[in-house]
Formats: sequence, structure tokens, C-alpha cells
Amino acid sequence: MKITAFAASNSTQSINLELVKHAVRDLTEHDIQILDLNDYEMPIYSPERNQEGVPARALAFNQILKESDALIIGLAEHNGTFSTAFKNIFDWGSRADKGLFQQKPMFLLSTSPGPRGGQFVMESAKNIFPFFGGNIASHFSLPSFQDNFRAGHIVNDHLKIEFEARLNDFKSTLHQN
Repeated sequence: MKITAFAASNSTQSINLELVKHAVRDLTEHDIQILDLNDYEMPIYSPERNQEGVPARALAFNQILKESDALIIGLAEHNGTFSTAFKNIFDWGSRADKGLFQQKPMFLLSTSPGPRGGQFVMESAKNIFPFFGGNIASHFSLPSFQDNFRAGHIVNDHLKIEFEARLNDFKSTLHQN
């Protein structure tokens, strides 16, 4: 299967990308493509700009999602919600195709330096994505990133077990499709 993964952030030092890379390590039997949102920078969405047409980069992003069999998204949380970089791609992409996520199985991840682990953005995604074709197969939030993640691995045993269970839920969804 072709799995597209990305951190919903334009940070070059994204901790959510670190978590995404950790997740895809156990999926070696699949074709993994990791996207960098910086490759999809475009004007900030507005209804007026939408009348001029959807930017080519948004259409390219949508095409990658269409060609994928599954998605892994590391949700960066900025002030309790999506990062501006991701929200812009999401806005443009959903204007081109309201079913942006194409009912592809999704594994949603989030982490943050704080103890909530990006749970606000995770809840937003779980509530919003289904309206745009999101088929959330599994999700996992890692609190206190610097305390619980080192050298590319989750170091807290309880969180490691929970992550592996959630990843296995996602894997079982892949085998059903």
C-alpha cells in the first residue's frame, strides 16, 4: 500500500514530524511517502482568491492524497488549533475537493512540549475531518514530548504500549482494505 505521511506544520524542527517518522518505521512493508508542507506554500486562502482559481500546489497536494491508500498526519498545535500552514492547505484543498481525504484510513498523531500532547488540535481534527472524507482509523497523542521521546523513540513504557496498540489498530485497518 502507498501511505502518505506528513507533519501538519511548516517547522523545519517539527516534533510532530519526529513522531510521524517513528510511526512509519513499523510500516516497512508499505511504500511510504513523507511530505514537507513547505513544498506546498501558497497564498493564504480567501474567497476572493478562490475566485481566481485553486493554486497548482493545492491541486498537487490533493493528487498525492488521491493516489495514496492511507494517511498518517502529525497534527501540530498552535494556540489550541491547526498550524496556519496546514489550515491553509486544508482550506485550499477542500475548496478543490470537499472529500479531500478520500475516505482513506488515517492515523492521526499529535504531540507538544506540554502535558496535553496536542489534544485540542486532535479533538478538532477528529470532529472536522470526517466532513471532508476523513476515515480516522486510529489516533494517538503524546504528551510532554521532550520527556517522553528521545533518539527517535517513545521512552515512557505506558505511552509506548498505548502507541503500539493504536498503530496496530491502524495496521489492521490497512489489512482490511
